[in-house]
Order: sequence, then C-alpha cells, then structure tokens
Amino acid sequence: MFARTRAFLSSIILFLLGLVLVFSLVYCIRIFLNEQNEDIPIYRVETDKKEIALTFDISYNEGNVDKILDVLDKYDVKATFFVVGNWVDNNQDIVKKIHDRGHEIGNHSYSHPYFNEISESEMKTELDKTSKKIKDIIGEETTLFRPPYGEINENGVKYCESLGYKVINWDVDSMDWKNIKGIYIVDRVAQNTSPGSIILFHGEGRNIDDYLDSIIAHFQKNGYKMLKLSDLVYDEDYYIDSSGVQRHK
Repeated sequence: MFARTRAFLSSIILFLLGLVLVFSLVYCIRIFLNEQNEDIPIYRVETDKKEIALTFDISYNEGNVDKILDVLDKYDVKATFFVVGNWVDNNQDIVKKIHDRGHEIGNHSYSHPYFNEISESEMKTELDKTSKKIKDIIGEETTLFRPPYGEINENGVKYCESLGYKVINWDVDSMDWKNIKGIYIVDRVAQNTSPGSIILFHGEGRNIDDYLDSIIAHFQKNGYKMLKLSDLVYDEDYYIDSSGVQRHK
C-alpha cells in the first residue's frame, strides 16, 4: 500500500514539474520572440516618468496650424508634426514656422499611399522626396516616419529603418479626424493616456484649439510633461515588443 501511494505521489510530482517546465519554456520563448520583434512600428515607449508625446499629422488643411501652434506656445509645449510632401509643396512657410517655433518635423510620405501596397523603390521615392523638401526648408534631415493610415508590414518597417528612419505609430488615437465633439476627444485622450504614450492628432480637426487646450491643461495639472518624439523614444539599447512598446534592453 505504501509503495503504491509513493508511486502515485511521485507521478503527481513529476506531472507538476513537467507543467512548470512547459510554462517556463513558453515564457522564455515569448520573451525571446518579443526581443526579436523589432520590425514593427513604435506605438508607445516604456518609461517610469510621466512623459508623453503629442503628434500631429498634417496632410491637406493648413488653416488650423496657427491655432495649434498658439495653444502649444501658451503652455510652452513642444510637439512633433508629420507632414505630407505634396502638402509641403504649397506650405513651405508653414513648415518653417513650425520648426522656428521649436517643434519637430517628421516624414509622412509624399502622396499618402498605403505602404503595404507599394514596392520598396516606391517607398524610397515617397520618403526621399518629402525629406528633401523638408531639408530645403529647415536645413535638417528627417529621421522619424509615420506610415500613412498607420499601416505598414514588417518588411516595410525593416526597409524604412534601413533608410535611417524610426517608424512611429501611436497608442492613443484622439479620433479628431471623425470631427466628433471636443468633450469626447478630451475624455478619450485623458482616459487612454499613460506614461510613454504617443498621441495622434490631425491638423484638420474641427475646433482643435478648444479641445487641445483642455487636453494640455489636463496633462499639466496631472504632472505630465509633453515632449517631442525624439526626446521620448530611445536611440539605442532598445527592442520593440510584440505590442509595439519600445523598451530598454
């Protein structure tokens, strides 16, 4: 009887040890895969500091840029503007104004195509044309790229990185492109933002100066610092996990 009980207990122990080994292996594989999964855009940055980035995609409406800049100046906040090249063609003075007021200019392609549907040579043309136009205006190369519609596959990310770009998406979409009421935009952004968040706005949002003012006031009241993307993202010793979070190694 004793031998049978001991054998039974031994089998249970071996089974439990087997489960532990299996779960440990799965956990290690997940960590390994996360650390290798760098060919996706950066959606958020891992940080213990209450630091976030406000970003603005500008593609066809220049009318709101002055309003945005005035609100940012009011709170002494710097932001990142991703501009489309064929918009830059007719708005060089606005691009210079954004830069001269201390903000950062990022590349948002030339004609706003789906990067999942074009070749590498077409990607290069889209990026190079816009980068050259921006450099001719502000004298600086662009190193940040936001894919149109936020859509790009791993091969596309890898190729853009080979051209010297960090590919940036977002983890908080203000939904201002839907022209919903400002109170809903404020609530959505406030509720979904956490340290390291990258927040997406558009230059075309209706009444953007009103809800942007409220959002920035909210964050400053709650101890958040709003940075340019280049001051938020890591330049070295990092990996991007499967959720798109840029983390220190």
